[in-house]
Amino acid sequence: MLDLKICPACGDRAEYPVAEGSELRCAVCGHRWPFRRLPLFALTGPSGAGKSTVGPRLAARLSDEVVLLEQDVLWVGGLRNDVDGHPRFRSVWLRMAAMIHQSGRPVVLCGTVLPAELESRPERVFFSDIHYLALISDPDALRTRLRARPAWRGWNDESRIDEMLEFNDWIHREGARTTPPMDLFNTTHVPLDDSVDHAESWIRKHL
Repeated sequence: MLDLKICPACGDRAEYPVAEGSELRCAVCGHRWPFRRLPLFALTGPSGAGKSTVGPRLAARLSDEVVLLEQDVLWVGGLRNDVDGHPRFRSVWLRMAAMIHQSGRPVVLCGTVLPAELESRPERVFFSDIHYLALISDPDALRTRLRARPAWRGWNDESRIDEMLEFNDWIHREGARTTPPMDLFNTTHVPLDDSVDHAESWIRKHL
């Protein structure tokens, strides 16, 4: 089975997978099977800080080493829930990343997420570590970037922009104190190539 939650012996689907080192164990039949337990990378931060701009260039540089994915492509239908932390959405992405890892390349997941939203999910056991790099920005620059976005992205609502600036400020203050801590990088006055260089070095450090 490619889905690591499903036991290849008895077919049970585990609500809470059990990982012991580089093996998974079925809680129903006791079957054990090996899997690749690789690190996951989360390129996070507020909207407008540079994730969607850095991501494609990062993918071009690291195409033979990691798989970069945009998390918002699954923000649809039943996964688009308004429960705090969006647990169903987070769990699906962890399952997807873990399956991709079985091909031998770690995933870099681009999109806004906090450590608590991934670390608390049962599928967290599929990964050796999850590393978080939060791109942030000075508030005036972030407001300007969000206002300049195309209409379909929905940033013509000033109250929504204010909420994102509050989130950006929270990461500034608290990001280094989350569990695990997020690495922070301010993109405000940094050329794009330097931002990509920083993200690339950060990933390579943890590979």
